[in-house]
Amino acid sequence: MADRAEIKVGVAGTGFVSRHFAMAFHGRQGLTVSNVLTRRPLSDVAGHPVAQALTTSVDELIDHCDVIFECTGDAVAAAEVIGKALAAGRPVVTSNPEFHVTAGSYFAGRGIVTEHEGDQPGALAGLHRFATEMGFRPLAYCSIKGYRNYTPTLEDMLFWGRKQNLSLPMVTAATDGTKLQVEQALVANHLGIGIAEPGLLGPDDPDYQRAGQHLAEWAKRLGRPISDYVLSANAPHGVFIMAEHDEAQHPSLAYLKMGDGPHYLILRHQIYCHLEVARTIHTVMAGAGNLMDNSINPTINVAALAKRPVLAGTQVAKGIGSFDLRGIAVRITDQPDALPIGLVEQAVVMRNLEPGQILTFDDVEIADSLALEAWRWARAKAIDHGRRQ
Repeated sequence: MADRAEIKVGVAGTGFVSRHFAMAFHGRQGLTVSNVLTRRPLSDVAGHPVAQALTTSVDELIDHCDVIFECTGDAVAAAEVIGKALAAGRPVVTSNPEFHVTAGSYFAGRGIVTEHEGDQPGALAGLHRFATEMGFRPLAYCSIKGYRNYTPTLEDMLFWGRKQNLSLPMVTAATDGTKLQVEQALVANHLGIGIAEPGLLGPDDPDYQRAGQHLAEWAKRLGRPISDYVLSANAPHGVFIMAEHDEAQHPSLAYLKMGDGPHYLILRHQIYCHLEVARTIHTVMAGAGNLMDNSINPTINVAALAKRPVLAGTQVAKGIGSFDLRGIAVRITDQPDALPIGLVEQAVVMRNLEPGQILTFDDVEIADSLALEAWRWARAKAIDHGRRQ
């Protein structure tokens, strides 16, 4: 194990998270960015704060680091890098829920590969530990979203991408809900809970606490906790858990300004994304093991759904963040043939698609990959586990 003062971090990816992580921590807090992996020609990568460390070699990345930080947001590419990293005995910290819900279960238990604590899924995992240690019984694990448009225009996405310094696919996936569906699917799989319905409930209410009560009531009717979200433009950026506690604690919780119950809102309204990655890296390197993964028995897939009519022969370069498809959380046992949106890379549509149609593997042609192999493994596990329930 590396000394805390000398942790060499190999970063896979050169986008928003990679750049801002390197700006914040290279040479600070005992971290050194040893290499930064890119799939582009080095001459095409501009503005990275550790440009001298750029490489196109996965082997070079792995050979010169103590730990990998994978933050491409690409499930197919991440699976290849992570597979090699684990084979070489390197722990992996990710900012890549897309990888986890698509291929991550295959790698769970085969080494250290954990999502970091700073984005919505990790924040909810941490809030789960916080709440349950106090005796709360969670009912709904909720992300807060301020805006949603299932079919945003290219013009709008270009504008917001420039304004927020985000790539076009990244800002599109955040707007059309794909990112949120992926994140809440990871929460559900990690915690072994479910969803209320395909696509989640996502109540639209300016009062996010009232929306949270609605989700808690749904969970009570279903008889199990759920992973979901609320759409509330006036709410703080963050996540929360709706939970219950012993009736004997209700008077004390009222005294603590938690309300009269029976459902209590536990909020985390500050999420720092890349600025929390260093904490997870230090925790992992201290021997903590996986903090959050997709589990070896996933139940939720994020399927590709057509946003608009798509003609046979159309090539979709990347499903997540496209204008043709968006992601929707579904139960694997309910729709075992649904195509994970994270696998849609340089895919060719084989037959015409209608708006709202959930794609199957027969609808597109995709290349073989380790991520595809990993999904097939996870799907078989989920179906077998479902039969035995």
